[in-house]
Order: sequence, then C-alpha cells, then structure tokens
Amino acid sequence: MGTRTFDALNAAIQSGDKEKSLRVAKRMYREFEAMHDLLVKWLAANYNYLYGKYGDAGLYEALQAACGVWGKDLIGLYAGKSAEQIMEMLVMGIRGHLQSLRIEEDDEKYTVYCDPCGSGGRLARTGVYEKGTFAKIKKPQAMTYGQADYPVYCAHCTFQEIIPIEATGKPIFITEPPPSDQIGKAPCKLLIYKDPNKIPEKYYTKVGKKKKA
Repeated sequence: MGTRTFDALNAAIQSGDKEKSLRVAKRMYREFEAMHDLLVKWLAANYNYLYGKYGDAGLYEALQAACGVWGKDLIGLYAGKSAEQIMEMLVMGIRGHLQSLRIEEDDEKYTVYCDPCGSGGRLARTGVYEKGTFAKIKKPQAMTYGQADYPVYCAHCTFQEIIPIEATGKPIFITEPPPSDQIGKAPCKLLIYKDPNKIPEKYYTKVGKKKKA
C-alpha cells in the first residue's frame, strides 16, 4: 500500500506481467482522476465564494493575483519558443487533465480542440451549474470573454491571456470557448498563432485589452 503506483506499474512492466500492468495503470488513472476532480471542485468552490461575497470586481482581483503567480512562470516557460514548440508544450500540459485532444494546423495557426475541456468542461457536464451548486457570472466582461451567464470556474482561463498581454503585449495562446450555455457540450479551442503579430484584435478585445501596433 505504501508503494508509489508508478513504481508498482514499472515493476509490473519489467516483470512482463501484461495483465497486472494494465490493472495497475488503470488504478493509477483512477487515483489521479479522483484527486484532479477534487481540486477542480475545490477551486470552483473558492471562486464561487469570492463571486458571491465580493462580486465581479472582487473575483477579478483575486483571480488576477492568484493567476499572476503561475502566469509569470508560464511566460518564462514559453519565452523564445516557436509556435510549434508552444503547441507541443501546451498539449503536454493539457494532457494532465486526462482528456482526448484533436490538433489541426493551417497556414496561420495551430488549433487544439478539447472535447470537453478536461477541467471546466467536465465539471459543467456534472450538472453543478444547473443544480445551483456553483454560480454563473451574470454580466458579460473581460473574465467571461464577453459572455453572459458564464461558469464561475472558467473565469480563470482569461487570465492565461490577460497576464501575458499585460507583461509582453501579446498572449501566448488564445482560448476560444463555446457559447456559455454550450460549455461542457461543445469543444473549447486553443489557438497558437505562428506569427503572434497576426493575432486578430478581437481576441484582445474579448479580455478587455487593446492590441498594440
């Protein structure tokens, strides 16, 4: 019981026991999924409390401060990387949400389809917003990508763009969620432009920023 599941999996693989390896791999997935989903709900509960007690401005301020901590790390991690490298690194990180992905490339960008998003989308699928467990942000604003009735957990996503824009003038990648009533039902998209200077101004406007010349 005290052995790390990864070590148990590695031992089963090294022994050549395929059935045990598969069994332990499934156990490791369940263990991670349980902790992952607990932390998502925990964050959602915190956002829900902040929104209910302090309103739009209070939630925005709290998310800006909290996301700013890891947002700075994000900027440093992706600095100097090509669009292809950014896409590969982003996909590696998102796979930690235990979701399947589809990746497409065209002349101007890479598009990563998350169906559903492995955190906010999966949470929405559990019906927590319909049940009233967690709130939806009523007013369209920067932290809702300009949408009304936006799931409170998903409000942190905009800061993945806001923080890099404030620091460097450009986002690293773009999140394009579906309409708020379709979150969890339709895919969320992540866009990585090959030339950051060609990111359309609408993606700045959605998060309350202006594109610099």
